Amino acid sequence: MSFGTKANIKYIDSSGASAFALFSEALYQIMKAGRSDTSRDMVFVCIGTDRSTGDSLGPIIGHKLKDLKHANVHVYGNLDTPVHAKNLDEITRQISEKYTNPFVIAIDACLGKVDHVGHITVGQGAIKPGSAVNKDLLPVGDMHITGIVNFSGFMDFLILQNTRLGTVMKMADIISSGIKYVLWRISRDEMLKRTTMPAVKEVPSLLVNEINL
Repeated sequence: MSFGTKANIKYIDSSGASAFALFSEALYQIMKAGRSDTSRDMVFVCIGTDRSTGDSLGPIIGHKLKDLKHANVHVYGNLDTPVHAKNLDEITRQISEKYTNPFVIAIDACLGKVDHVGHITVGQGAIKPGSAVNKDLLPVGDMHITGIVNFSGFMDFLILQNTRLGTVMKMADIISSGIKYVLWRISRDEMLKRTTMPAVKEVPSLLVNEINL
């Protein structure tokens, strides 16, 4: 199990015993820092397609999140209506028109180094989907979550096609469960903030003198 930081990106090995805890904490900290205005809508854009095993991470996570019950949380992309290279720009445009200054979390599969296969990454800033299939798409997200499903090399498209579903499902379970936990934690923080008693105002000096008499 490894957990490292490189260029503000945190790497979590999904096979590690502490993967859920490490992922959840990293996600919470980045969302808390990036979304200082708690009234902003949160939009999860789960990118990928169910037609390729390696590229199905996003739609599977979207499927697991589709029943979320949070007023200001929205999920785009699942197994029934995937967000992929052909409709991503249109979906991005719809989100910008529907929500005012949303906090967008982009979720996607990616290829990486051999020793990083099975790792989940969490980081600030956008990702640029489609590079593995030679698509020139616009960057997406105020922050991102990716799962390194296989190694990058010759003919990346075929490598995605031949990725083990077990690797994808393990990361999808951790990511979707971690998102649900972090959203609960954020909701709890906001509730506690609302119910905190206001600070006691300074007692006028005249009243203090009367009390002391």
